[in-house]
Amino acid sequence: MSAATAELSSIPIGLDEIQRAAERIAPHAHRTPVLTSQALDRRCGGTVYLKCENFQKVGAFKFRGALNAVVQLGEAERRAGVITHSSGNHAQAVALAGKLLGVPVTVVMPRTAPGVKRAATEGYGARIVACEPTLEAREAAVAAEIARHGLTLVHPFNDWNVIAGQGTAALELLDQAGSLDLVLCPVGGGGLLSGTALAVKGRRPGLRVVGAEPAIADDARRSLQLGAIQPANDPQTLADGLRTSLGPFTFAVIARHVDEILTATEAEILEAMRFVWERIKILIEPSSAVPVATLLNGQLDARGLRIGVILSGGNVDVEPLFAALAARYL
Repeated sequence: MSAATAELSSIPIGLDEIQRAAERIAPHAHRTPVLTSQALDRRCGGTVYLKCENFQKVGAFKFRGALNAVVQLGEAERRAGVITHSSGNHAQAVALAGKLLGVPVTVVMPRTAPGVKRAATEGYGARIVACEPTLEAREAAVAAEIARHGLTLVHPFNDWNVIAGQGTAALELLDQAGSLDLVLCPVGGGGLLSGTALAVKGRRPGLRVVGAEPAIADDARRSLQLGAIQPANDPQTLADGLRTSLGPFTFAVIARHVDEILTATEAEILEAMRFVWERIKILIEPSSAVPVATLLNGQLDARGLRIGVILSGGNVDVEPLFAALAARYL
């Protein structure tokens, strides 16, 4: 048996575990709303249901997976604390989960991470360990902290408890939107897409699951086509939450359960983000705009279909926008 075949035969979670995750996180996580837009429906020719994880705690779906992982720790693990590496939404998600559950949190964060993200993570009580902006540096810093303090790793996506938690958003979407033909969501490291696929295929096996990623960060599409994980190589896409390669766990699920992965150019991502801001009147981040872009650019033929879209988050650095307004008007 090849390594890839072994991975595909050893997916230890399914719908039951995602349903249990939903019960675990219910006391703390929001049940986020589903919105519709006639303007979007007219543009794509289908009926679209937007699952608004930009309204989740910390402003992103990441809180679901982080909370599901932290809440299952044993007493000794809780006392010692947890660690993760992230410069974005996952860092804040683990930090808040730790704060709510009384678990110390350490976050390894690249020294180049935006100050606003570091401040938000520290605001939830996490201890920050700075490192150089490479995956190797992150992993080395994490290993050193685990060896020094006995911490438990909560990986951003290559963790079955995290994946199960992320799948709870899709479960809610299926309950809220009714009968769908397809569920669409962004893919970076693959935690959201793999959790979504397990939830959707477990509940409704015939329902299509489609991922969306930037055209210049199409490693998930290439991985699915070639049958092996392809490196992302740190693509400088506007959708900074989607720059990560798949992990072995997420690839195993995606290879088995995801029907297709589509892409959008940087210009299309920006157009979709602006469309949602202007026409739907909600704040989404570039990563959330990627699946919307595949509807607007026609790559996904939505005509006559009922489509659920998971908007992954709404954390945008608005400082440049307000600085530009201040420079013009003040």
